[in-house]
Amino acid sequence: MRLPVNCPSCNAALSVSTLKCESCQTKVEGSFELPMLAALPPDVQTFIIEFVKNSGSLKKMAKAMSLSYPTVRNRLDEIIELLNETDNPKIE
Repeated sequence: MRLPVNCPSCNAALSVSTLKCESCQTKVEGSFELPMLAALPPDVQTFIIEFVKNSGSLKKMAKAMSLSYPTVRNRLDEIIELLNETDNPKIE
């Protein structure tokens, strides 16, 4: 199951209120924002992870993804635009 990042009722951004240690059951409570990357769609997260694993090489990405270099470049440009739009992107 994917971590929800928007309220199912009003679509506002969710925040984390409790973190729990599964080992000792300690709980930390407060109001914590989700990291920007956690709010991105799964396919964007996957692309970013693969981009880093491939040392930022679009040529390597294109080969690994069996796509053309321009297609991968366009996808990266879309992700850059998404990241620049807001500090907390909403899932469509």
